[in-house]
Amino acid sequence: MLNAVIVAAVLALLNAFIKPLIILLTIPFTLFSFGLFLLVINAGMILLASYIVPSFEVDGFWWALLFSIVLWAINSIFEASAKRRDDDPQNPRRL
Repeated sequence: MLNAVIVAAVLALLNAFIKPLIILLTIPFTLFSFGLFLLVINAGMILLASYIVPSFEVDGFWWALLFSIVLWAINSIFEASAKRRDDDPQNPRRL
């Protein structure tokens, strides 16, 4: 359980500091691939996290890419759920 928290923290830090720089440097690739290159960047961040955290192993680029796709799908579900709650007229946080 602690390993998962450490991996999540490392991924959060990588996504906060390194990923924006890489996205900025790879804008032409991202535009040419209609944004699909962002999955490759996410896979790279996952591989970098596996290099930093010794107890977290990814067996190669393709597994990291699959991890990236699964992570994207889960984040999309959570974001859609959060937007649905914000649109609810019964929500007291809605102004």
